[in-house]
Amino acid sequence: MPRRFELPKLVVATHNRGKAGEIRSMLSGFGVEIVSAGDLGLPAPPETGTTFECNATIKALAATRGSGLPALADDSGLGVQALDGEPGVYTADWEGPTRDAMVGMKRIQDELARRGVPDTDAARRATFHCVLALAWPDEHVELVHGTLDGRIVWPPRGSGGHGYDPCFQPLGETRTTAEMGAEEKNAISHRGRAFARLVEACFR
Repeated sequence: MPRRFELPKLVVATHNRGKAGEIRSMLSGFGVEIVSAGDLGLPAPPETGTTFECNATIKALAATRGSGLPALADDSGLGVQALDGEPGVYTADWEGPTRDAMVGMKRIQDELARRGVPDTDAARRATFHCVLALAWPDEHVELVHGTLDGRIVWPPRGSGGHGYDPCFQPLGETRTTAEMGAEEKNAISHRGRAFARLVEACFR
């Protein structure tokens, strides 16, 4: 059985304000005080794993060891079918040393163009992945996985969301996730789906 979360305070293992805000919003109904690793001045550990599960666990354990509190980490990325699933777990690395998502989006487009991938739904299939790791100070970890299927679009559209949202159009949609409102996007996103599973397992 999954372990239930019953403590009042949770560290979100991120230095990304957009991601921390999304997570705070998703857990707003559970009376949990959220503080980020960035707020606590905790260093970001090297993400040496080769899977989303491994990297999420690395980050969650580092935050709970550094704070003495339960910690929640996510590892997420965008896998493009025509690029053999890349950038996948290395999505952040494609953004260059400044971690600029626009750099990563442009690199994806350049790779698709270099391979002669046509601008069709079938050819530009992609999947957003999110794995959440919830760790306790005794180093017990719960893991959940959420996905969202869609396609790569270019040029980027929309000013909402963060990361690769402006170049990702969910299946059945005419808008990118950056053109959706936060509540609407969170209801269908890879992170939203992972959170629904986490809430069901550990918070309800």
